[in-house]
Amino acid sequence: MRETMKAMAKEKKKKGWNGFSLRPRKEMPEGLWLACPGCSQMLFRKTMEENLHVCPECNYHFRIDGPTRIAQLADEGSFEELGADLSSSDPLKFTWGQQKYQDRLRVDPTDSRAHEAMLVGKAFIKGRPVMLAAMNFSFLGGSMGMVVGEKFCRAVDRAIEEKLPLVVVSCSGGARMHEGVVALQQMAKTSAALARFDEAGGLYISLLTDPTTGGVAASFSMLGDVIIAEPGALIGFTGPRVIQQTIKIELPEGFQRSEFLLEHGFIDMIVHRKDLRSEISRLIDYCEK
Repeated sequence: MRETMKAMAKEKKKKGWNGFSLRPRKEMPEGLWLACPGCSQMLFRKTMEENLHVCPECNYHFRIDGPTRIAQLADEGSFEELGADLSSSDPLKFTWGQQKYQDRLRVDPTDSRAHEAMLVGKAFIKGRPVMLAAMNFSFLGGSMGMVVGEKFCRAVDRAIEEKLPLVVVSCSGGARMHEGVVALQQMAKTSAALARFDEAGGLYISLLTDPTTGGVAASFSMLGDVIIAEPGALIGFTGPRVIQQTIKIELPEGFQRSEFLLEHGFIDMIVHRKDLRSEISRLIDYCEK
């Protein structure tokens, strides 16, 4: 046995073996790991996704798109989309530099995640029927244009018709500048729809996620009967950097984060993502008594 081992060692030495495998290394697929913005910890992407896209080390809540949000909130297979045929036009023929708004609107028809900045439909949350709307930040920053406004109003009208609670998840940079005043009109349009919903006695639960800013923060997102926020979410009309540069004073620590807003009475509660389904269903049961 000893002689055999010596012979193998001599053979490897002749071939120039350096103690490491001479077989080509397999390339590691990209995107398996990501750094948490909250604690800089390297996270295995699959583990993070299984944890509802929340960092297991510091509880940082990653941004998620509309379809993922609906999959997390709604009972499996219960979501029935409303207004899927609606698509934005380009009323102003808007161009920014070399890029046309119409080009930004062209999406892969096979990609269900990219059709608009809001998804709406009827769903069940822990067996409770609701009208559910979720904004899609991956589509033009979740900006509100004419289609978002129309989808929102259709959801409100259906909720009135079927006497359903309305649950809306906001995640937006504000009104869509590409549509100019047409986008700004959606602030009044959605607010008027909620006034009708309130007169009909409907329950509106508004969930604010990171970020909820601009025209969305100045309209329907802050009009809920109950306003919930995820931990650490940026919420406000204008971002803190713009405010600080304008008024030239140092802002308080945590300014415009959900914890700051809860302390100052702008929202009702902060709920961890893993507890949202239970909390929303509890609120629905309580308000229906």
